[in-house]
Amino acid sequence: MDMKLEVLVVPVSDVDRAKAFYAEKLGFRLDADFPVQEGYRVVQVTPPGSECSIIFGDGLTNAEPGTLHGLHLIVTDIVKAQEELTGHGVEVTGPFRDSTGVFHHAGDTDRVPGAHPERASYGSFASFSDPDGNGWFLQEVSERAPGR
Repeated sequence: MDMKLEVLVVPVSDVDRAKAFYAEKLGFRLDADFPVQEGYRVVQVTPPGSECSIIFGDGLTNAEPGTLHGLHLIVTDIVKAQEELTGHGVEVTGPFRDSTGVFHHAGDTDRVPGAHPERASYGSFASFSDPDGNGWFLQEVSERAPGR
């Protein structure tokens, strides 16, 4: 049986502010905005090239705004992605790599400034947060691991 991750719910405090950030600043496609009733609104956006969307709104989750961390957007060029987002007013930290060369630690622990020296796939990161503080990472993948 196939199982595909298609939707992530992101907790936000201001739906219109989140919609502007994700659709206008990040350039995510606006798929839906359903103001169903007072206290229940569903907004769905999808990153360019992704099969997985995010949903935010009112009455969708009990999670506190700003508590979702570790979401990853995969890009083929970490430097260009950072430049593009910065050009749209998004504050991006990085690029950086982890001292272990495996994956990044939580927070800023063991971060080394700069992209991976050989620009190895999966080895370079950058990070940013949405207006509520939900944390996102950009990860450079130029060549997929076998089976991916």
